[in-house]
Formats: sequence, structure tokens, C-alpha cells
Amino acid sequence: MTLLVFVLIAALVFAYINGFHDTANSIATVVSTKVLTPRLAVAWASIWNLVGALSGTAVAATITKGLVDPAAVTMPVLLCALLSAIAWGLFTWWLGLPSSSSHALIGGLCGATLAGSRGNWAVLKWSTGLWPKVVLPMITSPVAGFVGGMLLMTLILVCFSRVRPRIVQKVFGKAQLVSAGFMGFSHGSNDAQKTMGIVTLTLFTATQAGHFEHLPAWAMFLRVPVLGNVPKWIIVTCALTISAGTAGGGMRIIHTMGQRLVKLQPVQGFAAETTAAAIIYTASLIGVPLSTTHVISTSIMGVGAAKRFSSVKWGVVETIVWAWVLTLPMTGLLGAAFVWLSRVG
Repeated sequence: MTLLVFVLIAALVFAYINGFHDTANSIATVVSTKVLTPRLAVAWASIWNLVGALSGTAVAATITKGLVDPAAVTMPVLLCALLSAIAWGLFTWWLGLPSSSSHALIGGLCGATLAGSRGNWAVLKWSTGLWPKVVLPMITSPVAGFVGGMLLMTLILVCFSRVRPRIVQKVFGKAQLVSAGFMGFSHGSNDAQKTMGIVTLTLFTATQAGHFEHLPAWAMFLRVPVLGNVPKWIIVTCALTISAGTAGGGMRIIHTMGQRLVKLQPVQGFAAETTAAAIIYTASLIGVPLSTTHVISTSIMGVGAAKRFSSVKWGVVETIVWAWVLTLPMTGLLGAAFVWLSRVG
């Protein structure tokens, strides 16, 4: 029972870290364009994160039973998976790199489950889960973000080519409030559900192991006998936690995303946020645990490149891409290492 408590705490810590780590994804553009102050932007994103987190459970279902065999998941495996994701999230946040919390969690879960099953690769659902819902979107979503951002920005430039720059700035300064809210909503709709899935999987594992057999009647809500719909209390708890994390901010990554990558104007911020939010929310509807980081980063690049390719600071892009590429394998190795260390201990 003590281990269960630790796993649940780790899941909520991950959700909180996800919130402040990925805050930059939601608000970097609106802060860098000076449409909102960091404090107001964080509050705006937190509100829409919460609303988005309450909007569905398709991604949660993918996490609970779509990536690894639930029968191979134990409490130690879950704890090791979460610890690896937390460690990677804190490390990349400290470096100011916008890495993917989603891929950190998935990598940790796969690595820990594989190590927990002593190298039985059959526990990983490659053809039905990992390939179509993680690896393929990891390739296609950044491309969609870049191309979509470039096309939308080009369309806006054509439509407003004869409008005075001062008026354009004023119009899109207001429009960016809407696009920033949409970005926060889509982030909540996708990222909060990942923690919902992990918490549900934890309680299902505990139920199957008989940890709740002697619980008093009032505590029976903790039992999850089947992996189906996510209980409402889990949805609300995870939604509030990720929103609290968002409220904690993440100025290191905001600086990288909003200033070092491309110098943004409100019209560019609007185009990047709208493109990224549309892609992320579409993924949420079909149960794909997409990387918010990948999509908004490439949308910003595409928006910058619409004017001229040289406006994108490609040296910074290269550093970010390395963080993307390394996240899955590094967290997989970390998850496996934590499982190994738990056995040695």
C-alpha cells in the first residue's frame, strides 16, 4: 500500500512538472510578442488548460492499454517509469530545452515495462500502439506544424499585404488572446490525459493485485476493476494538478521558444498558436498522445520561415531537435535502469 501511495504521488508530481515545463508551449508566443505579461499569460493558460483537461479521455485510454500490456505492469514498474519521466523533465527544464513530457512518460513506461518483464519484447504493443500513435506522429506532427504554420502565415501576409502594419499588429494582438487560449485548451486536452491514464493504470494494477480488498466502504472509489472509462475524480484531480503546474510557470523555456528560436510579432504568434492548437486538439480527439513541444516549436519555425528562412535561428533548432531525438531512448533507458536498481537494492 505504501508503494501505491508513492506511485500516485509520483504521477501527480509528473503532472505538475508537465504543467510548468510545457507552460512555455502554451504561452511563449503570447509573452514574447508582449500581448500579455508572463503573469497574465500563465493565468490565461492555466484556465484553458483546466477546461481542456476536462474535455475527453481518448488519450488516457491509449496510455492505459494501448502502448504496453497492462498485465506486465506492476507498481515498481510504474514508479520507475514515472521517476525517469520526472528526472528527464527536470533536467531539460534546467537546461531550458523544450523537450517532450509526453515522450518522456512513454519512453519511461516502455523501458520500465520491458525491464520488468526481463526483456520480453512482446509486452510492447508496437504495431497497434507505439508505431501508429507515438513514432509515426513523432515524425508527421512536426512536419504538419512547420508546413501548416508556413501556409497560414503566408495566407495572412497575402490577405493583409495592403493593411497598415500598425493596424495588423493591433488586430492580431487581440486575436492572439483567442489563439493562446486555444493553445492552452489543446495542451490540457492532450497532456493532462496522459497522467489520467497512468493513474488509472496504477489503480487497475493495485486492484488486480488485491491491494484494495480490505478497504472501508467509503474508500472503494479507488478500485478500478476494468480499464474502461476514466473515473471522474481522476479526471478532475489530474486537470487541477496540471493547471497548478502551469500556474507555476517556466520562464527558461519561454525564453528559448519565444526569443531564441524566432523573434515573433503578434501576427506570427497568432499563426503559430492556431496551427499548433488545431493539430494537437485533432490528435486528442483520436487518442494520439502528441508532443505539444514538437508541434508548437515547428509551427513557430514555419511561421518564421514564411517570411524568410534566415529568420529562424537554425543553431537553436538543432539543439532542440537533439533533445527531441534523445527523449524516448534516454527515458526508456532510465526506466529500465531504475527497475534494475530496484532489484539490486
